[in-house]
Amino acid sequence: MPTVLKLLLVPLLAVLSLPAMAEKADREKPVHLEADNVTLDDIRKVSVFEGNVLLVQGTLMLRADRVEAKQNGEGLQSVTARGKPVSFRQKRDGVDEYIEGFSSQMEYDNVQSILRLIGDARLRKGGDEIRGNQITYDARTEFYKVVGQEGAVGPSSRVRVIIRPKPKTSQEQNTKQ
Repeated sequence: MPTVLKLLLVPLLAVLSLPAMAEKADREKPVHLEADNVTLDDIRKVSVFEGNVLLVQGTLMLRADRVEAKQNGEGLQSVTARGKPVSFRQKRDGVDEYIEGFSSQMEYDNVQSILRLIGDARLRKGGDEIRGNQITYDARTEFYKVVGQEGAVGPSSRVRVIIRPKPKTSQEQNTKQ
């Protein structure tokens, strides 16, 4: 496969590795990528997509102003997306709901399988929502860490979590009567 084509595919493969809870069937779907400009540096192994970047693969949709992907000799190393905001949305595997993320910057470390949402970070799953300055998600351990705005004062500096009650099943409602 030509090196230029490999550099184009790097950010696409990174997105396939987003959180483990994502729809597994998406990995088998074609990837559609649009951007105003693409720059490829074959020597440094860096691909940069700029201007209204849109990536769609199955149920996954990623929007950003700029996406930069880096690789090493073993393949994909990391992807950084920036925007106002960067957003992604993807159907969760096995359930009829989506996970959505928003932030000023998203970083994905393919080596460690860690996703970071940085700057006004929000993550929604079902009816639940987490907000903070930074959200870190380890896809291997399914562990989240949320950090507020360091040094800031007031309610906007704190981590916020909204947990909605799960709808009662018809069996639970009948038992209550």
